[in-house]
Amino acid sequence: MRAASRRTHAERLESMSQSIDHIVVLGGGTAGWLTASILAAEFDTQAGIKVTLVESPSTPTIGVGEGTWPSMRSTLLKIGIPEKDFISTCSATMKQGTLFTGWLRGGEETYYHPFTLPHGFTELNLAEHWSSGAFGQLPFASAVTPQFAVCEAGLAPKQLQVPDYAFTLNYGYHLDAAKFAELLRNHAVNRLGVHHVLTDVTGINAGAQGAIQSLTTTSGPVAGDFFVDCSGFRSLLIGEHYQVPLRSQRDVLFNDSALAVQVPYDEAQSSIATTTRATAHQAGWFWDIGLQHRRGVGAVFSSAHGERGSVERALDAYLRRTGYAGGLDEASPRLIEFSPGYRESFWQQNCVAIGLSAGFIEPLEASALVLVELSARRLAEQLPRHQAQLGHIAERFNAEFTGRWAQIIEFLKLHYVLSQRDDCDYWKQHRDRSSIPEGLLSKLEEWQYRCPWHQDEHRVDEMFPAASYQYVLYGMGFRTEVDLSVRRNAAAEHQKAISLSHEVQQQAQKLAAHLPAHRQLLEEASVRGFAAR
Repeated sequence: MRAASRRTHAERLESMSQSIDHIVVLGGGTAGWLTASILAAEFDTQAGIKVTLVESPSTPTIGVGEGTWPSMRSTLLKIGIPEKDFISTCSATMKQGTLFTGWLRGGEETYYHPFTLPHGFTELNLAEHWSSGAFGQLPFASAVTPQFAVCEAGLAPKQLQVPDYAFTLNYGYHLDAAKFAELLRNHAVNRLGVHHVLTDVTGINAGAQGAIQSLTTTSGPVAGDFFVDCSGFRSLLIGEHYQVPLRSQRDVLFNDSALAVQVPYDEAQSSIATTTRATAHQAGWFWDIGLQHRRGVGAVFSSAHGERGSVERALDAYLRRTGYAGGLDEASPRLIEFSPGYRESFWQQNCVAIGLSAGFIEPLEASALVLVELSARRLAEQLPRHQAQLGHIAERFNAEFTGRWAQIIEFLKLHYVLSQRDDCDYWKQHRDRSSIPEGLLSKLEEWQYRCPWHQDEHRVDEMFPAASYQYVLYGMGFRTEVDLSVRRNAAAEHQKAISLSHEVQQQAQKLAAHLPAHRQLLEEASVRGFAAR
């Protein structure tokens, strides 16, 4: 018995001292290949750290996440893909934010959530001065950033002479998800040294202490020292193997289904929107994104508030009134069902979940891909050389991303709780106090008398900075009662605010005169590329 105990202790010590030389990513698609690329770009795959991606040849990918945040620019730069190649290969376009229609009252009212911060954001909170009426009747986004006018005019956020991934106005992308995954795969394998295994996984083999040692596949075992679960909704490692529960968020954010279609432009040279268009309907909202050669359109909805047939009719009507005469008669919708929520933990033993295996809420504000980026970057930054060091890093990772998911949920819920729609249960129930996270309730009460500002940001790399809350709050008609007269420097701050807003209008005029149309820039960039960095 004592000898067995000594052997177990020795085995434990050997396991804890085991170096991490081989990272296995399970699952392809955008999440898998983006994660593998970020890891391989961080580690020298020719000097001891091997990255292998195991992908099933028979499992289709979801392939709907076609919107990114501006963070994707730095990610693509980091992994070494030229912007010209990305734009031309992935039918990519530039996304300057989101245009919301019908969220407030169900009509044609609109507001923008642009990616560019309010002018002078580091020195003065223009939201306070807008709330006090200093800028007249200007919509909030129009008063604080020239990006409002640029989006309204359908202009690009930069010129051809601006280098790769640099910008005049901040932007992310719209992209073809299948083409993006293919580009990432080719780049990861041919340029970054990622080993690609096409096979089906039939089992998971773990050691006595619970760490995964290998995957059983139809083409033989795939051993590894660390495993990344990018297996999508199947969640083969973190969900099925480790049995980590999903924290349902269905009582907060009701959407659990989507109908997705791809439709052509009505004309080959149709203008391309530079924002995601998010249009409310009675049981959810429509997304509408413009790629170079087609539109990606879909209806997100709650199955508890709208049955598929009624949502299909609403989607058909939306397609017809936005320029696609064929409607659903000529566009076969694909149904995607999901359980809104996230894992109670994302990192177990020597395995971390990234992408849909970690969780999914809904497509609003394109949080899915940015979470893949953030998770893969954090893993690349913090993955130790030995398994003995995994415990505290896993604890820190889990705490960070539990917090990030909570923030995403609060921010997405903000879009719904401010609606004044009373035409259907879906929108009314979103305002039910019992469905609103306590943290958001507290912030909303505070923001009645104080505009969101830097103290509301908990991280330097916050996904949704205070500016994002400002754009949604004041775009949705929220009012903050501020009294600036009691401040010692009230007059000087007022003059500074007026000056900054005047600069915004001047910048808008200059940009309108010099920025190209969105389609024009994309066509030129696909051929000539941007200026060298």
